Amino acid sequence: MRLSLNKNALKRERDHLAMYRRYLPSLDLKRQQLARALKEAQELLGGLHIRGKQLQEQADRLLPSLGSSTVDPDQLRGLIKVRDVVLREENVVGAKLPVVVNITIERTEYSRLTLPFWVDQFVESMEAIVRHQIHLQIGQERIRVLGVAARKITQRVNLFEKVLIPKAEANIRQISVALADQERASVVRSKLAKKKHRRTTISE
Repeated sequence: MRLSLNKNALKRERDHLAMYRRYLPSLDLKRQQLARALKEAQELLGGLHIRGKQLQEQADRLLPSLGSSTVDPDQLRGLIKVRDVVLREENVVGAKLPVVVNITIERTEYSRLTLPFWVDQFVESMEAIVRHQIHLQIGQERIRVLGVAARKITQRVNLFEKVLIPKAEANIRQISVALADQERASVVRSKLAKKKHRRTTISE
């Protein structure tokens, strides 16, 4: 759209520029807060990965017992199942993030007389791994949501910094130059008109 070169357009562009400059600091603050939240979530996920390796190592130490046993591995896997996962929503700088409230694991009853002594440890280890995997999935989802929010707010900050503000400033300069030229032209025309009027008066 063609830029109008008048005082109303100049006021409009100045108002836009003032609005952009007023909103930009709050947008940039939100961007910084989301970046910090994303970094914290990534660090937390890194800790979860370390914990996951530790849990797996604990479970692996029970594998020799399983290998030398007549117990069916499928029978052991059926001893636990996830019955319910309760989540709540946390608002972090406008991003809605899932938080684990409770995980209910159901254990199938089994006879401790017919199964080896290490089965109890195995079941506890598997339950810990299952709980951890759920926390890991939620941690990954938090990072995904924060990543999307951080990208969006960064795009908005860039729009203000690199497009809207420079464009408004350029428009203001262009209109100001045009108005100054118009003012000078008006003064010149006024002087010429006065000279012409004086010459006409003298000749009369």
